[in-house]
Amino acid sequence: MMKNLAKDKRKSFLVKVGSVCVGGNSPIVVQSMTNTDTADVASTVQQIIALSSSGSELVRITVDRDAAAKAVPKIKEKLMSKNITVPLIGDFHYIGHRLLTEYPDCAKSLDKYRINPGNVGFGKKKDMHFSKMIEAAIKYQRPIRIGVNWGSLDQDLLTTMMDKNAKKRRPLDADEIMRETIVLSALESAKRALKLGLSKDKIILSCKVSRVQDLIKVYKELGKRCRYPLHLGLTEAGMGSKGIVASTAALSVLLQEGIGDTIRISLTPEPGGDRTQEVIVAQEILQSMGFRSFLPQVSACPGCGRTTSSFFQELAEKIQKHVRNKIPVWRKKYPGVETMNLAVMGCIVNGPGESKHADIGISLPGTGEDPVAPVFIDGKKAMTLRGKNIAGEFHQIIDDYVRSHYKERK
Repeated sequence: MMKNLAKDKRKSFLVKVGSVCVGGNSPIVVQSMTNTDTADVASTVQQIIALSSSGSELVRITVDRDAAAKAVPKIKEKLMSKNITVPLIGDFHYIGHRLLTEYPDCAKSLDKYRINPGNVGFGKKKDMHFSKMIEAAIKYQRPIRIGVNWGSLDQDLLTTMMDKNAKKRRPLDADEIMRETIVLSALESAKRALKLGLSKDKIILSCKVSRVQDLIKVYKELGKRCRYPLHLGLTEAGMGSKGIVASTAALSVLLQEGIGDTIRISLTPEPGGDRTQEVIVAQEILQSMGFRSFLPQVSACPGCGRTTSSFFQELAEKIQKHVRNKIPVWRKKYPGVETMNLAVMGCIVNGPGESKHADIGISLPGTGEDPVAPVFIDGKKAMTLRGKNIAGEFHQIIDDYVRSHYKERK
């Protein structure tokens, strides 16, 4: 495990979610959420397994109606039969108080409850519904995440805040009031949960918005005003590169400031796309910033007119896939293998130098260069590869290095 390099790491309470520790001195946790109909047990189980296998350490599922609540124990049972122990989080909106009360097996099968104070209830019923959910958390000794979202913000609280602001001699602008309302909603809800008897080590907070600068400002303020673990995520981040870039920009700033104990990258999947992409992006953010290691890093040059582009690109892609396919087995068998560094370089200009900095590096022949590929291991030239099977031979070199350099777990 890599050391958390964030300066002045914010000290938060430690919360246990199933077997996973969130906050305190624990590593930043990666989580994801299914997009299946929870009532469809088979497809939900299949997606949870895929997310867990890709590295999601917590998985959230929607519990939005009776059929979903009835399905949760069945989902848990099928996962346990397959030895999948990833903690499950129940995402409740509008009728969570009723579902947790009427379906105790659902409440017991979940490892954490997500409560949205903006839609837990309205008017006089709000406090009663919130109380019932907290009572369930206390009864079954489950932690909660109070998850405020500006798309479903408590309108009564927002109206009160706007009215107070309007009476000031120098009113704040609407965006400032919106951000303060989001933070206050989370903090006041946590305070109420404590009064109802929930312990402070059972509360995680989140305040999600969809604009980068707003997210940074909200979490910096929230981080100053509480010690609860914080779940980070840019809500409705978007699809493809837009969602990845926006999420990375926002979360990187906060993580570097020591803010954030668990993260999710809320990507809109491409049509027919793989849900696990958001897990991979979350891992890559944490690994690129040096907070955690999940799989060996593969450095590759961008390519230019000096590189034999097609061969270079194909080899880099093959190595990346080879490492990702092998890491589930390697991680169990060879502790520390996820910290290994590889380099796939495309020509003689930077190739040898970059390869020497990696644990294993290969410098491919560029345009006009001799058709040879020197391989460097631990900073020294070890061999030269030639011919059509360079990719296969390099795969074998990597596999041999893992076996010889990482002590096998007994």
